[in-house]
Parts: sequence; structure tokens; C-alpha cells
Amino acid sequence: MSFPLASIAIAFVLVLLTKAPVGKAMKELGQYDNAEPRVQQAQLTGWGGRALAAHLNSIEAFPPFAAAVLVAHVAGADGAIMTGLCAAFLLARVAYPVVYIAGKGALRSAVWGVGWLSTLGLFLSPLLG
Repeated sequence: MSFPLASIAIAFVLVLLTKAPVGKAMKELGQYDNAEPRVQQAQLTGWGGRALAAHLNSIEAFPPFAAAVLVAHVAGADGAIMTGLCAAFLLARVAYPVVYIAGKGALRSAVWGVGWLSTLGLFLSPLLG
């Protein structure tokens, strides 16, 4: 399996991993409310609220990335370009929750931009030959 295709699975695992800090923050509210977790999540503030926002953004970023990888692959985009863009996306998605939870707004936006541009680049990569 090529790295770009494997990166879809890696990105999915990263989405799942971003739930861990949310669960920790929920538990700090007293106990994890498995009956109504979304009600409890709505109560999160501070770093817990930022962790939830980072997790939700990870969920939102995954489908376009996965689609872009598949479009680039099916259209026969250059493998090296795809690999570079996938690596950039994954690095951005590893950094994103870290800087978001830390409250580094400008850096968070920059890291988000790297991920977004990587996804856009994957969609456009078939045009590059």
C-alpha cells in the first residue's frame, strides 16, 4: 500500500486520538457521563473546551482529506507530490490539537492552514502531471 493511501488510515486514527483529551476533561467535571456525553461536553471550558473544538475540527478535516487522496490516486497524480502533501497534512493534524489545547490561536490558524492547503493541493495535484 502506498503512503498516500495509508495516510487515510493514519488520519482516521489521529481523529480517534483527539478524543482522549476530551474524555479526560469530561472526567475532570466529576465523572464521564456516558448517558449524555454531548450535554457534558457542552459544559467544557478552558483547555477542555479547546480540546473538544480540536476534536470536532479533526472530524471535519478528515472527509475532505480522504476524498482528496482518493481523487489524486485515481487520477494518477505524481506519487512524490502526493506523499509530500499527505505528510504535510498528517504533521499539521498532529500539531493542531496540541497548539489548540495550549491556546496558541495564531499558531493554530497557521497549522490549520497547512492542513487545508495540503488537502487543496491533493485535489489539484492531478493537474500538475
